[in-house]
Amino acid sequence: MAPPIPILAVRGSDGTVLLRGPPNCEKNADFQRDPRQSRYVAFSKDGTLFAWCNGEKVTVVKVADGSQVRLFDLPKTAMLEFSPLNTVLATWQVYSKTQDNPQGDANLQLWDLKTGTCLKALYQKKVQGWCPSWSDDEKIAVRSVNNELHFFENNDFITIANKLHLQKVSEFMLSPGSQPSKVAVYVPGSKGAPSFVRLYQYPNFGGPTCALANKSFFKADRVTMLWNKKATAVLVQASIEVDKTGASYYGEQTLHYLATNGETSAVQLQKNGPIYDVAWSPSSTEFCVVYGFMPAKATVYNLKCDPVFDFGTGPRNAVYYSPQGHILVLAGFGNLRGQMEVWDVKKWKQVSKPQAPDSTHFAWCPDGEHVVTSTCAPRLRVSNGYKIWHYTGTVLYKQDTPTGTELWETVWQPFPDGTFPERPVKYQAAPSELGSTEAKPAQAYRPPALRNKPVTASSKLHEEEPPQNLRPGATGDKQLSKTALKNQKKREAKKAAKQEINPDALEPQSDPSPASSAQPETSCGDPETDKKIKNVKKLEKMEKEAQLMKELEDLQLKV
Repeated sequence: MAPPIPILAVRGSDGTVLLRGPPNCEKNADFQRDPRQSRYVAFSKDGTLFAWCNGEKVTVVKVADGSQVRLFDLPKTAMLEFSPLNTVLATWQVYSKTQDNPQGDANLQLWDLKTGTCLKALYQKKVQGWCPSWSDDEKIAVRSVNNELHFFENNDFITIANKLHLQKVSEFMLSPGSQPSKVAVYVPGSKGAPSFVRLYQYPNFGGPTCALANKSFFKADRVTMLWNKKATAVLVQASIEVDKTGASYYGEQTLHYLATNGETSAVQLQKNGPIYDVAWSPSSTEFCVVYGFMPAKATVYNLKCDPVFDFGTGPRNAVYYSPQGHILVLAGFGNLRGQMEVWDVKKWKQVSKPQAPDSTHFAWCPDGEHVVTSTCAPRLRVSNGYKIWHYTGTVLYKQDTPTGTELWETVWQPFPDGTFPERPVKYQAAPSELGSTEAKPAQAYRPPALRNKPVTASSKLHEEEPPQNLRPGATGDKQLSKTALKNQKKREAKKAAKQEINPDALEPQSDPSPASSAQPETSCGDPETDKKIKNVKKLEKMEKEAQLMKELEDLQLKV
């Protein structure tokens, strides 16, 4: 049976449309295009349903045939989300109150998609974390209310089944997958006390001793928590707005690791500077971090937080694993030039290096073969449009937004795991009429005074680091212990500092070989004259050597 064709939802100022996906994007004949401006669009987790709100109504349709499932008269809706099994549709509108209604209306509604009835209307003032989090089997739902986590079971939102109360809980993240569900909670530090993240397994909330893992740390104004797919570990990126040392405009970030077996660790990054992006591999056994002052480093770590592969340095600030986990893309978007590095994860070999300048959005197609890059408003209000790429670097389809209109969003239809099997990685560029955008090797700027001269370490603006495999035995070297690795890093840091002060200080002190110490010979253009000059220099050298030998003999006689 042939795999399905993914659908791409395109939302813009001229309406919402569903397109049949790669390699080309044709309008889905089963979906009636909505010419009104949509505020928000969403697919269900399994990709069978699609919903959008356009300032008049909220519409839910089946993707397969475009038939309408539900129509809700909710003109103020700004956000919407499906529960994992398509049982509930959550809608949210901006909270407001008036003199006649100082309490305001409940602005978070949970709708039963089968009957169209409202299960529960709740107050949710902040847009951050507005939607309840469900376990994949919908046996548990959780939301944060006044420093408490309220847990509901089997979509019964009338009764609170359980509570987790911690002082000033500001963030939480429910684990993916089914039972037993776990939750990561973050409590910011106050009055000199450190911040901390704890992992609990539902419903065991009986104090700190019941926590599966606990990690405390300083320097955290806010955190981002990221579970791996198998719900065995979570990464916590902590950051503060202001770096008191003044070293970074971006503040200061740290990365922490917590596992459900109780193991915790601070991830030791190998370069100073901000953390731009973190991503788990779909295998749940490795994660990639993009970090450090530009040019940024990118490193893959295992579950022991040991580096596995280092991609060296480059202009990048984002990382994306393919849905199957066999390909990884490092990209530099935003204030960078849109360079993408496509890597074969199993061989640690680069596949392609295309460029997508001015891109504001990147997403893998569920088939693991194609990606979409978009230039969307309001980030950029000119040159809006999107491109469909093959991962080998070729552009298969390109759509520019007509003048006077804006592109706001492009979203792939999701599919259940296993729908698209992993295919062997190709290195030859896929055929396309639009061609490739492979970046030519860029020449670093050199001041006029240094041009036409040999490149030295001191004349480079940045030291470029090549990729290196750090797996034990990958290069035939013996794996270093943690102490030896720490000492090696100290020596390298000391060596780098010394080189910055005196670039020539690290030149080898041993006697240079004749070939390397010989001065380049100059020629006057006449071979006979050149030969005579060479003979004269040879005689002068012999005379100097004889004179030195005589002085040495005289010294020995005196002794």
